[in-house]
Formats: sequence, C-alpha cells, structure tokens
Amino acid sequence: MRYAYILLLGAISLVKTASAQTAATSINFIDYQRGFPRINDALKKKEDTLMKQFEEKKLAWPARYIYIRSFKYDSQIEVWVKQDLNDKFALFKTYRVCAMAGSLGPKRMAGDYQVPEGFYYINEFNPKSNYHLSLGLNYPNASDRILSDSLMPGGDIYIHGSCVTTGCIPVNNEQIEELYILAAHAKSEGQDFIPVHIFPIRFDNPRSGEYLKKYVKDFPEYLPLADELKHAYTYFEKTRKLPVIMVSKKGEYVIDGIIPKDKEPEVVKKERRPLKTYNQDEISTVVERLPIFPGGNDKFQAFIDKLSKDMAPYLGQQQKTFAMVEFVIDKTGKVIYANVIKGGNDDLNDHLIEAFENMPQWTPAVKHEQTVAVKLKQTIFIEKPETQVASQSAKGQ
Repeated sequence: MRYAYILLLGAISLVKTASAQTAATSINFIDYQRGFPRINDALKKKEDTLMKQFEEKKLAWPARYIYIRSFKYDSQIEVWVKQDLNDKFALFKTYRVCAMAGSLGPKRMAGDYQVPEGFYYINEFNPKSNYHLSLGLNYPNASDRILSDSLMPGGDIYIHGSCVTTGCIPVNNEQIEELYILAAHAKSEGQDFIPVHIFPIRFDNPRSGEYLKKYVKDFPEYLPLADELKHAYTYFEKTRKLPVIMVSKKGEYVIDGIIPKDKEPEVVKKERRPLKTYNQDEISTVVERLPIFPGGNDKFQAFIDKLSKDMAPYLGQQQKTFAMVEFVIDKTGKVIYANVIKGGNDDLNDHLIEAFENMPQWTPAVKHEQTVAVKLKQTIFIEKPETQVASQSAKGQ
C-alpha cells in the first residue's frame, strides 16, 4: 500500500509559526521568549520550581525532547520527556484538563465544537494569547485535510489557559505556564516538532473503555479511527517510544509500529507428589480392634470439620468438592501413605495429604493381640464460605 504522507517529522504539514518567531530562530528561542512580559514573569515564577521537580524525579533539566498526549474523556494531559533521541520517554507530569467541548470523535468542520483526535505537533507559541498563553496545534493535519470539510475544516486549535473552550484543550493559567516553558525549552534545545497526540480515552481505564464501547455502538463508523488511535497508544505504553504515523490516500491513520508481546510468564511446574504405594501383605484387612484417634470418634470428627474449613482457600475455581482420602495407619499408630483418590485439585490435594500425614499418633489397630497396620478411607466435604462465593460472583459480573 502506498501512503500519501509521513506525519511524524511533519515534513509536508503547513507550519503556522508566526513570522516574528521564524525570524527569531537565529537566536536562542527561550531567550527570545523572555522578551514577552507574560513569559518573562512565568519563567521567574516557574522555572526554578520546574527544575526542582525534574531533580526530584531524577530527570535532566531542561528536557531536550518532550511529548504531550491528551485524553478527552479522562480530561488529562500528560507531559513525557527525554534527553537523547534514542532514549525512552519518562513521564514528568499529568495535568487536569479543566473543560472539554464536544464529544468523542474527530473534528470535521468549523463550528462543530469538537476537539480534534489524532496526531499533531505544536506549530505556534502565542505569548499574547487572549487565554493567557497558548500553544497552537497543526490542525488540520494531513488526515484532516482529506477527511474534514474541504471548504471549512476549522482551525485555531490550541492548548491554552483561562480554563474555557469551544474546541481547544484548556488548562488553568498556572499549568499553561509550565507547559509553555517546557515546550519553549525543548524548542530552544532543537526540537522543532513537539508531538501532541489526542486520544478519545485512556485505553487502559476500564470505565473509559466501557464508555467508548457504548459510543461505538451508536457510531460504528468511528471504530477504525479508534482502533488506530489505540494501536498508537498501546505501542507507546509498551515501548515508551513513538511509532511512525502515516496517512493513507483515504486519509486514514496507519500506525507503523509492532507492539511487543508481553513476555510469557515462566510457568514453574510444581513437582507432583508421587503416588504412595505400600505392600498389601503388610496391611491387615481384618482386625479385632480398629485404630483410635486421640480422644475418640468425636475428636476425629472435630478434626475433619476443622480441616474442611482450613482447606477452603485451596479450592481455586471450584466452589466445593468431595475429596476421598485413603491413608494407612501403621502398627505404631502413625499415618503414612496418604493419597487423595477422588475429587479436589492438585493444590488442594497436596495440602490434604500433608494434613493427614501430620495427624497426631493414633492408637494402632490390634489383631491376635498384636498391633497391625490398616488402610482407611475418609471422605471430606470442602466448600467456600458464602461471602467468598458472593465476592467471586460479583467480580465475574
């Protein structure tokens, strides 16, 4: 498939930088910005604080590269930073978007009050904004110019202060000062294209995901765009690097980034207890007196009742089980050769075997006035408490 544009470097996108800013490229950009009263005041007030915040997070100041991403439904803006081109991005800060116009979905025409969705970059620094300070985005980008209204696609999309909007991304004045300073420093360090990715939701937020599902049911035509946006989001989450983003001739985003697979957890196979066998000739099938649990049958029943409760946590996905334990009481009264011959699961059965073999010494069976070994079987019913069952049911809903 052939693609019409490559967006990541912004090679063919129109740059709306003011002519005064273009002329200022011959001098240090951050020094140029100090010539504006609002920026000069913001730098005096914020720069030292930002430096300390970077130091606390063990980040080098100033960031040579920054990446901004915004989540419409979650009303958040994140700032990611790094020092070298090949480094992975590290999260510096998350800001709250204080107002949002429109709904999920891209901007397609002037006056629709929609915040765009997609992949943009900062193309304008406005130190004299009507909204305190503002950072302009290159809307319409290559995709928007194909898919939006050909005559009136709209424009003038900014991240700005004053906490009001009719289609931009507003924050409060304190926050836009920090964002502006971070971006200005990055530009001064040589980052000409500061990427700003606008997503409909934070895709790893279950509540947001449910909202997106409902939205797509009503607007199924939105699904292809949502999927490509999710692809870019997931790629960054896995790699902390930006994917190459292209636009097809139809205006669709194409994300050229293979999402690394999660490393398969190493499965450590638990060594199973070998089935214990015994010499049948050593086991008496007929005795004159059966073995006696310490304290008699009532105490043995109490032991089984307590064991039933103690084993409930090992049921796993089972709600209840009948387990049959076969065990041998030798001629000294010690329990040996315990095996679970019916019911349970691997983990549960291991604990049952251990519990039986750690029983106190029995009074051994007697045959011809001699103590002998006998084989017994005991069924034990194990069930999860009702509160635990209800909790698990709720999680599954």
